[in-house]
Amino acid sequence: MTRIYLDNNASTPMAPEVFEAMLPWLHENYGNASSVHWFGQRATAAVEGARRRVASLIGATPHEIIFTSGGTEADNLAILGMSEARKAIGRHLIVSSIEHPAVLSACRALESRGFDITYLGVDREGLIHPDELRAAIRPDTILISVMLANNETGVIQPVEEIVEVARALQVPVHTDAVQAVGKIPVDVKSLSADLLSLSAHKIHGPQGMGALYVRKGVGLTPRMLGGNQERKRRAGTESVAAAVGLGRAAELARQGVLSESPHIASLRDRFEHEILSRCPRSRVNGHRQLRVGNTTNLGFEDVDGEALLLALDMEGVAASMGAACSSGSLEPSHVLKAMGVRKEILRGSLRFSLSKFNTEEEIDRAAEIVCRTVEHIRSVPEKVAKQGTAPAVLE
Repeated sequence: MTRIYLDNNASTPMAPEVFEAMLPWLHENYGNASSVHWFGQRATAAVEGARRRVASLIGATPHEIIFTSGGTEADNLAILGMSEARKAIGRHLIVSSIEHPAVLSACRALESRGFDITYLGVDREGLIHPDELRAAIRPDTILISVMLANNETGVIQPVEEIVEVARALQVPVHTDAVQAVGKIPVDVKSLSADLLSLSAHKIHGPQGMGALYVRKGVGLTPRMLGGNQERKRRAGTESVAAAVGLGRAAELARQGVLSESPHIASLRDRFEHEILSRCPRSRVNGHRQLRVGNTTNLGFEDVDGEALLLALDMEGVAASMGAACSSGSLEPSHVLKAMGVRKEILRGSLRFSLSKFNTEEEIDRAAEIVCRTVEHIRSVPEKVAKQGTAPAVLE
């Protein structure tokens, strides 16, 4: 069976250039970047070179980049670190209701410690309205967190407008840009956000590596304690190989974000067109224009999404019901629920996410399989269609 991978928002295949860049640091070069001898200095140079490449991707300066173990740690460090640093000012945060679980779980932890969280709603296209944010800001608001591109629908939020509202009231802003970096141009100077999270394995880099941009002058309390690594903001020996991998992936993303994204978007649009024209009672969830070019969230009326996901996997097509870290959950997508998606569509929605490695042949074949599988599920009794449980994986 030839398998077709359409779950790139969960994780992308590593680019060959990234693997080649990492390989020497997995075997020949084994120094600790905190050591002062020759081996350590070589490792330090490699880490700092990677830091420069990541900074260049988002228009930052190298000293504003903190390496983390991934997007989840970057989000946690931003939310928890800023809350701890600013708790003397207030204990109120504002986040969108469609954030990644890494942000929402951190907020729930803060609520258990006496912080107050306001969860902003979205409209039926998945967009936040800055006026609602303005009304939610209080004198004791210490942080706003709104993702740049949603991981389930790809919808791009008006972060620049959100920052403009927040800046007027002197409230710092964090944006989870994990699903935006490498897909659309991201420049921290234009966004003016104070903190920004990104992840290597979403841009064809290694899993287990990410970064948090922290604007110069922003106070942040570290969450991991120990040594003085990452300018005393994230203790622990740096993974040199992973940092090098992220650096090379960032370099490739910077070169390809404008040249590759239109082609990927055209494949996505081709996929959508085939399914919407051939598969009755299907729809796209989320704004059709304001979204990253690789993502589509498709809803199929009167279809159990879990059954469809498993059936597609048996046919060789990999997709997702939403955030990979939420797979196995019996609850419908919190993102689609926040958007007010009808119950008939809600439980029959899947996310398909493409990359530069997908081909037209794969897209055409996948569309044909999806339509055929949906038709089959609709034709069998409901109790049969709902057999099986989606495998649990982590995003």
